[in-house]
Order: sequence, then C-alpha cells, then structure tokens
Amino acid sequence: MEEFNSSLVTSTPDHPSTASWVSIHLVPIRLVPALVLSICFLLGVPGNIAVIILKPNWQHLSSLSQSLMLNLAISDLICLLPLPLWIYSLLYSWTFGLVACKLLAYLMYCSLYSSLLTVTVLSVQRYLQVVHLQKIFDRAGKRKLLVLLWLVTMILSIPALVVRQLIKDQHGTDCHCKYSSQSQQVAVMLTETLTGFVSISVVVFSYIGLHRKVNQAAFFNNPLTTRLVTSIIVTFFVLWMPYHITNVLDVAAISLQNERFLKFCIDSRYTVSALVFVMSCFNPLLYAFSSKNKCTVCGEREH
Repeated sequence: MEEFNSSLVTSTPDHPSTASWVSIHLVPIRLVPALVLSICFLLGVPGNIAVIILKPNWQHLSSLSQSLMLNLAISDLICLLPLPLWIYSLLYSWTFGLVACKLLAYLMYCSLYSSLLTVTVLSVQRYLQVVHLQKIFDRAGKRKLLVLLWLVTMILSIPALVVRQLIKDQHGTDCHCKYSSQSQQVAVMLTETLTGFVSISVVVFSYIGLHRKVNQAAFFNNPLTTRLVTSIIVTFFVLWMPYHITNVLDVAAISLQNERFLKFCIDSRYTVSALVFVMSCFNPLLYAFSSKNKCTVCGEREH
C-alpha cells in the first residue's frame, strides 16, 4: 500500500541523498516484489472470480456473512486486476501519466482498505453471533454497513490522491509518494499503522474468543476449529504486520534523522508491501472455499 512499487520510495525535500541512493540500487530491489505480484495476479484473479461466480458452500451462511465475503472477493479482485501495470512500472518505468498514477493508487488503497475492514467486520460479526448469540443488522442495516465500510475506505484512501506524483530520474519516471514535509509523511504513515493495528487486534481477539467458545461448547478440543482459526490469525498477522512494523520503523528513522536506518526501511518496504497483496490470494481459501467448515465451526445458519 504505502509507497507501492517505486512508490515505496519516500521522496522528501529533506532527504535528496536517499532518492539518489535508491536510483543506484533500483533494479535488484524490485525483482522479487515483481515476481511475488505476478504470482498474486495469476492465482488471485481466478480465485476471486470463482468465489464471485460460484459462491461455494454459502447456502448455510447468514445473509450478512454472504454479503461480506462477496464484498471481500470484489475488493480483492479490484486490488489484483491493475497489478500488471504496477509490475510493468516496477521493472521499467511509469508511462501512464499523472492522472492514471493518482487514480490507480487511490483505487489500490480503496481495495486494500476495503479488504482489511471487511475481514475485521466479518470477524466481529462471527464473534457476536457465536459467543453472544446476537444477530446483528437486518437487511437494511446490512446495506448501511457496507455503505459505511466503503465510505470509511474512500476517506482513508484520500492521501493517495494528494501525495502521489510522477518523479523522474535517470532510470525513467516513477509513480510514487512525494511529501511536502516530514510531518505530512509521518501523519500518513501513522494513520495507516493505527488503522492496521486496530484491525489486526480486533481480528485476533474475535477469533480467539470464537475458538474458546466453540471448544467450551463441545467439551473437547476441536481440531477443525483450531486449524481454521489458527490459519486465519497467522495468515492475517504474518502478511499485514510486517508492513505496519516497517511504517513504525520508518517514522522512527525520520524522527531520529538516521539516513542509514531510513535506507533499510526503504529496501524493506518493497517486500513487505508485496506481502500485503498475497493476502488477496489467500482470502478465497480462508473466507470463501472454507465457508462450509466455518459454518460447522461457527454454527451459522441462513437467516
């Protein structure tokens, strides 16, 4: 997300030497993320299209769960479809103009935030339904929830429209973030990180609570529950946390005025940002094709 592809490179007036350092080491740093993103595109696009068309094993799920998983698949598909353009710009140069740079970056942020928030809401919905036996939202409430989710998503993605610029160097033109000041950069990163940490914490808390409730009700350790909940938490944590930790380290490097530390963060950002897109490939397996097992674990029924 933050500063994806060459947009992973932070460009501020106070750090001109960083930009020149990145130009020298540009190609090797981009090859691995380009490969990861190519795999994400090849696996994730068919997977999410299959979810949208087939809706596998959804007949026993609540109406809200179905809507959330459909929204998740659509968000992931929107995120993955433009990847060939980002991969091309990683390996060569951005040749699509400033408007496309800003709009595609905004679309990317919207889809990633929507995916993140949808997973969060889905975990809360399951927790309330199973642990507290509460059915949340009727049909009208469900529509309002989805509208609110996308509204929050679009608001959180606004910085992408503001800070994305075309930056030229000896290697060509890149679409990445150019901040007017270090305070703007820190504010954007902290907003992303706070949103991410809150979402991850909610998901972990909800699924751990769900796991305990199901096992207590069954009076024995349910291996199906353990595998499913563990896979959701571990995958979500492993693929999202490195990105947010890198944001925190980046803020620390800026605050300490440590150029060497900042270079390390810039290098790391290529890989950790690519990992975020891997989540869009795993989501169909974790939240859609496993929905039959999840229904058994959570006790959901169509409302």
